[in-house]
Amino acid sequence: MAVHQWSRRAVLRSAGAFAVPLIGTARGAEPYQQTRVPELKGSAKSVVIPTHEFEGNLDERLDFPADWDVQVMHMKGYGAPVLSPQQIAAAIAKPIGTRPLREIAAGKNTVVITFDDLTRATPTYEMVPHVLAELKAAGIKDENILFLGSFATHRPMTAFEVQRKIGQEAATRYAWLNHHCFYGCKEIGTTSFKNKILINQTFLGADVKVTLSGIKVHYDAGYGGGAKAVLPGVAHIDSVEYNHNVLLRETRTAGPVRVFKNEMRLDMIEAARMAQVDFSVQLMYDQKLRPIQVFSGDIVEAHHAAARVASMTYCTPTLKGADIVVSNAYPQNAQAFHAQRWINQAVRDGGTGVLIIQHPLTLDPVHFLNNRTASRSGASYYQNVARRVASPLPRNTGLIVYSQYMNRTLMNNYPGGTNFATKWEDVIRILKQRHPGSSVQVAVYPYGGMQHQEIELDG
Repeated sequence: MAVHQWSRRAVLRSAGAFAVPLIGTARGAEPYQQTRVPELKGSAKSVVIPTHEFEGNLDERLDFPADWDVQVMHMKGYGAPVLSPQQIAAAIAKPIGTRPLREIAAGKNTVVITFDDLTRATPTYEMVPHVLAELKAAGIKDENILFLGSFATHRPMTAFEVQRKIGQEAATRYAWLNHHCFYGCKEIGTTSFKNKILINQTFLGADVKVTLSGIKVHYDAGYGGGAKAVLPGVAHIDSVEYNHNVLLRETRTAGPVRVFKNEMRLDMIEAARMAQVDFSVQLMYDQKLRPIQVFSGDIVEAHHAAARVASMTYCTPTLKGADIVVSNAYPQNAQAFHAQRWINQAVRDGGTGVLIIQHPLTLDPVHFLNNRTASRSGASYYQNVARRVASPLPRNTGLIVYSQYMNRTLMNNYPGGTNFATKWEDVIRILKQRHPGSSVQVAVYPYGGMQHQEIELDG
């Protein structure tokens, strides 16, 4: 993902040799994937970015005018060594704060293993075989292992999506269920924050409870993973609403990278303790969704250990005052607003932000908690759209949303004046109109959906 100076001949040669499509030509899940790019006019600076998480995981090329100053803003952990399967197994076998899983499961009968959905980039399939090996060593029968989707108030997953998340073999060989936030939950107590906790009764009923999570910045709960797999993961919508809305509004201690003194997170921890989770695995991954760190064991202690490393891995410098900020929503295209934060934080007054949403599912509009909150306002769809259109962009900036997959319903989520482009050359054309001349500074956040600012831990 470094910046390259390309001559016309070099571009044509590289297109054939490496089959890296120009952004604007790659579409996921198509039978005849284009592998060559149009001939460039003159020279260009190019940046290769990852796109299409769980939809082919494609590499695509962004071409910029050769005389622009293009800076690629990598996270500090960029280039970290990728773990081998043996290293993952070893980390799972040496837990933090609890006994090995094979010892915990010995003599037990039923096991539930939670996993997140495709709105989270966790390559859960990397963990699953090693967790199953531990359970097999404990004597657990295949028919007594159940995978449970832990995605709070998001929509249910399809069988095809579950295969992509936990692996085709596991999704076929073992039973799996979706969590439903409206029913099938049992009350287990009230936290010190006055949150009445209702948790999925299938999860509660298992002899051994295991959670599998990924570590990625969360702008309210600090980082994903850990106790978040329980609340909101397998909780009733009323418990989630209290945690996400009431505590978030009243305590004001939430925020990115905050996991120790964050009352929203502490409420989650109390709920996980009430649910008596037996074992947890936290996975850190790189910009290509490859495993780079694994922390297993106690759902709180293992998560805290992971957060300490993550804060030094995913943090990324902010190039303040750039004329143009390009932020790629990968690997969380379904919630592209995370990547858009880089535009708001880095672009200069009067500059332009480019938000890339390269995924067939684009923005996922189904979020039952958000839908419930919106419905209580009593506003119609048209009134809500009007409010968004009237919202000004920060610092008089322009916004371009590049995607091959957007539709009008999704476009209506953006304020008036937003440009939408389905071809990268159209993005460059608009940028040249807004920023004539050669002294143009561009900051590219190549996987903005997982990068976060340089923020210190709160403990």
